[in-house]
Amino acid sequence: MIMTRIMTLKSPKEIWEYLKAEYEGNEKIRGMKVLNLIREFEMQRMKESETIKEYSNKLLDIANKIKLLGKEFPDSRLVEKILVTVPERYEASIASLENTKDLSTITFTEVIHVLQAQEQRRLMRENHEAVECNLNYTEDNALIVKKNRRSKYNNIQVFPSCPHCKRKGHQPNWCWWRPDVKCHKCSQLGHVEKVCKSKDSEKDVQIVENKSDEDKSEEDLLFTTSCVQGKN
Repeated sequence: MIMTRIMTLKSPKEIWEYLKAEYEGNEKIRGMKVLNLIREFEMQRMKESETIKEYSNKLLDIANKIKLLGKEFPDSRLVEKILVTVPERYEASIASLENTKDLSTITFTEVIHVLQAQEQRRLMRENHEAVECNLNYTEDNALIVKKNRRSKYNNIQVFPSCPHCKRKGHQPNWCWWRPDVKCHKCSQLGHVEKVCKSKDSEKDVQIVENKSDEDKSEEDLLFTTSCVQGKN
């Protein structure tokens, strides 16, 4: 529709005047646009998720629109706006600016550079802490997995009763009392060296042999006594 209207115009001046009136409007309309933009500017607040660059670009965009409509917009208003609307995490940088700079003459670009420097330091610190946290989390997970692995094999609920020893907590092929396992201490089948009772067995055998010798001596004594009485 706009192209159709332009085609009816004869001179570049007429085209320019038409476009100017179409997009800018008259003085009253421009004034309303300026007021709306200023209201939008005053309502701006930096969000916690925003960066300094994103927020400053938003303010600059509104300021440039106001300037294009023929309204002056001093740099000091941008400085004042960003200093009072950034989150509290930038308070240290703002306090440093107040102590070292004249806020009435400082430029918007200088303020942005100072705030961005603090933002970058904070991000680097957070990234470093995140890396350390991830490393600790990985180490903790490794310990947990190792602990769970141990508890898995130590938990008596993991395996049913062993057919060899009738106990729980291990697989049959791990059993110390397997019939096919050979003891390296006594060379007998049916148990491992760890549970071998060969020393106890040797003691028992010795006790039995001693008892047999004592019984035999008593029998010999009784036999001799009976023989002596018969002769008398």
